[in-house]
Amino acid sequence: MRSWPITAIPKMDISSLPLLKLFDSASRDFVSVGNKDSASLYVCGITPYDATHMGHAATYIAFDLVHRYWAVSGLPVKFVQNITDIDDPLLVRASERHLDWQKLAEGETDLFREDMSALRVLPPHHYMGAVETIPLVIDAIEKLIKLQLTYWIGPDLYFRYSKFERSHALAHLSNSEKIEIFGQRGGDPTRNGKEDPLDCLLWQGEKPGEPSWESPWGMGRPGWHIECTAIAQEFLGSSIQIQGGGSDLIFPHHEMGSAQAECISGKEFARAYVHTGMIGLDGEKMSKSRGNLVFVSDLRRKHDPNAIRLALLMGHYRSNRDWSNDLLSQAENKLSFWRITLAHSLGTDSTSTIEKIVESLSNDLDTPAAIAHIDDWMNEQKGTGDVSGPGKITRAIDALLGLAL
Repeated sequence: MRSWPITAIPKMDISSLPLLKLFDSASRDFVSVGNKDSASLYVCGITPYDATHMGHAATYIAFDLVHRYWAVSGLPVKFVQNITDIDDPLLVRASERHLDWQKLAEGETDLFREDMSALRVLPPHHYMGAVETIPLVIDAIEKLIKLQLTYWIGPDLYFRYSKFERSHALAHLSNSEKIEIFGQRGGDPTRNGKEDPLDCLLWQGEKPGEPSWESPWGMGRPGWHIECTAIAQEFLGSSIQIQGGGSDLIFPHHEMGSAQAECISGKEFARAYVHTGMIGLDGEKMSKSRGNLVFVSDLRRKHDPNAIRLALLMGHYRSNRDWSNDLLSQAENKLSFWRITLAHSLGTDSTSTIEKIVESLSNDLDTPAAIAHIDDWMNEQKGTGDVSGPGKITRAIDALLGLAL
């Protein structure tokens, strides 16, 4: 699957950057990620049955900061993202709209690409759809079958997640909490015939009227979690630096996907599991069920995408926070002030400010602190000094924060 156009990263006048430290959901501690031998990032993508909303945008902008920080550091970044272009929600939405499911997926995927390009999110090196990677999924499932970690219920194949010894390391939930959440997020804990309520679907047998593909076990389609496992291991190897996504993916998706990966390879799947907070509207979580989604495509038709990006950067990536028109207005005003200030050809030296920006970002992507340092520098300007200051900080803001000034 094709990605979207790449955005050039300006060169910065900086010798080296500190190691990036991020909060790891598994250890509940901060860990250093990325080095000269490995800077691998896997971020779970959308299911393309609706347009990109602000929760999606916040997640992909957050991991774009990781991508940019590593790139500016000169590390060999490998970034992979999937798109779940076959899944129950997609089929349901296509039926509701009386559309062909493939046409719906293609249209929403195109819109997603446009949104990411407008928000200046660097594209993944491999942007992979579930449909095109079904052979990889089949290969991964065959390895789990050989390990005797699967069983059948009719035409459906399940992974014995309950046999994985490290199953409590990521989500930090009790068994009863897991079962409740599993049922809410695509699982089937109450299905008759399961060895354990938390065992998850690997391969779903063919259903009348639904798309299906050939496999050694007959026609069908992949389960959700094995898709990301197979794609990540194919393109990034058995051990990666970061598995990323929204906090709603911690369980079951990331915990079950990592369990499958570690059973297949015998190695720890990710050094860090990094998750973004949820974006709300008027004090409520933004969700399709509530009908309170704010779509990127709607906003960017009326507002500068840089202001949308800045508004999201004004909050910390791990925090649950609200989106509002007032927040967007604040970002627009700030962006306008920065641009007016940088329009002067002269300014004070920005070297120490850039060092503070870098230090803030290295500390778990502390964008509010980085923006505060930028504000401090902007407020000091009187259109005097030398020509290097404005240019240097403009390039730093572009390279590290992805904002075009």
